Amino acid sequence: MFYVSMFFQYMGQYMKTRLQYRADLVVEILSDLLNQAVNLVFILVVFGHTQLLAGWSKDEIIFIYGFFLVPYAIFSSFFNIWDFNDRYIVKGEMDRILTRPIHSLFQIILERIELESLFGAVTGLIVIFYAGSSIGLEIAWYDPILFIVFAIGGALAYGAIFIAIASIGFWSDAKNSIMPMMYNIGNYGRYPVDIYNKVIRFVLTWILPFAFVGVYPAAYFLGKKEWYAFSFATPIIGLIFFMIAVVIWNQGVKRYRGAGN
Repeated sequence: MFYVSMFFQYMGQYMKTRLQYRADLVVEILSDLLNQAVNLVFILVVFGHTQLLAGWSKDEIIFIYGFFLVPYAIFSSFFNIWDFNDRYIVKGEMDRILTRPIHSLFQIILERIELESLFGAVTGLIVIFYAGSSIGLEIAWYDPILFIVFAIGGALAYGAIFIAIASIGFWSDAKNSIMPMMYNIGNYGRYPVDIYNKVIRFVLTWILPFAFVGVYPAAYFLGKKEWYAFSFATPIIGLIFFMIAVVIWNQGVKRYRGAGN
């Protein structure tokens, strides 16, 4: 209950802060929407030159992209730790974090929340309904429940990767990090994994499970039975990788010795 209470207190303070600068908030939301629109246009351009991509139709890939936007929006809202190494290790803010009686990772997540990123989930749902109606998908009563479970699982998998990468800062306090490169690799999860070679497919499934953010869970709703096992493994993979990431984080915190002078 203590952590739940802290969560809502941070949410309240965040909303007060953001609403003080409404114009900035609106510009940021519009910027995110524009970025998503550009990615969607890229898919449309690709299918302007072909009808199928490794057996996937245009509407199916648009559906995958729409699904990807939902867990990605959750990730962007609650796992905004791309500058952890520079801000908390190099500049020493981790010292402040460790003086408080709350888990360090939980506190950093709450400090860096960006709830406006959740609008990306709305965009994703719109894209999903558009693509789904074009394909003629039928929705069962339990599909919305599975959708939520898969989306949370995908967000946990995405967050786990970046928590593990951020934890490297406890061993290496270099200002530069591999975060930007990893964000680019994460874009591979927006497309079907079978368009890549076996090595990339293996990496995106078992090492950097970005495929569980988009294509694998979306494959269930698209009726791709050959991917069902991966679809239902999404929440399990997300939870396992997240737990591993937290263990790595905790070990890194034990190693941390302060910023020094």
